[in-house]
Amino acid sequence: MAGTARRRPLGVVTRGTTNPNRLRRVDNWIAATCGDRLRAAADPLVVDLGYGATPVTAVELRARLAAAVRADVRVVGLEIDPVRVAAAEPAADPPWLTFARGGFELAGLRPALVRALNVLRQYDESEVADAWRTMTGGLAPGGLLVEGTCDELGRLGGWVLLDADGPRTLTLAAKLGTLGGPAELAERLPKALIHRNVPGEPVHEFLRALDDAWHAAAGYAPFGPRQRWLRAVESVKAAGWPIVDRPRRWRLGELTLPWPTIAPT
Repeated sequence: MAGTARRRPLGVVTRGTTNPNRLRRVDNWIAATCGDRLRAAADPLVVDLGYGATPVTAVELRARLAAAVRADVRVVGLEIDPVRVAAAEPAADPPWLTFARGGFELAGLRPALVRALNVLRQYDESEVADAWRTMTGGLAPGGLLVEGTCDELGRLGGWVLLDADGPRTLTLAAKLGTLGGPAELAERLPKALIHRNVPGEPVHEFLRALDDAWHAAAGYAPFGPRQRWLRAVESVKAAGWPIVDRPRRWRLGELTLPWPTIAPT
């Protein structure tokens, strides 16, 4: 770790807002979707990039992956701000959970997976592609990057799954019990898409179709928001949107699309 600290971190200090369980949805999705890749990794190293003012989400990530994927997973929390790194040290549990200074260059580490949530939200859209390339360029062979954003309580979120070849999928997720409608997800699109929710852009067309399907499924509301969401997702899939996951993920308030389907024009 001492050797990697000499690298100049790439990026800027973010606001650092965080809360316990804020990233529970994305963590559970990572365990279910990326678990096989981590199980096959020679070194199950995971980087939590930009964990924020407190290390709680890094602690939770390590615990969740250790329980659901493999017990020997190692998580390194990286922050540009050295004050945050020092403040996180009491939560460290070497070698399973450690903290270091680093940015998009990943402090010279070669992780099997990187989680970067609520980091690029504070950058310009024009900076996203370079940040993606820098992070994916530092992955171990076959490694994955999960980059996106969520609200302060983790009730709404959107994230992109990338590998060395670029973005593969977009996942949208919501706590169905508090969801007023799919249009709310537009506020938590990843930075690459949040300014593209305008007519003529695929992501705008998809969110409009999903919101229309949600309102058309109002008759299912008495059976609960889950049944209404399931009906809405089934409807947009039947209309031709190539949703790639299965109903067991939809029941959790999720859906995943191939990136080319909603990539910016």
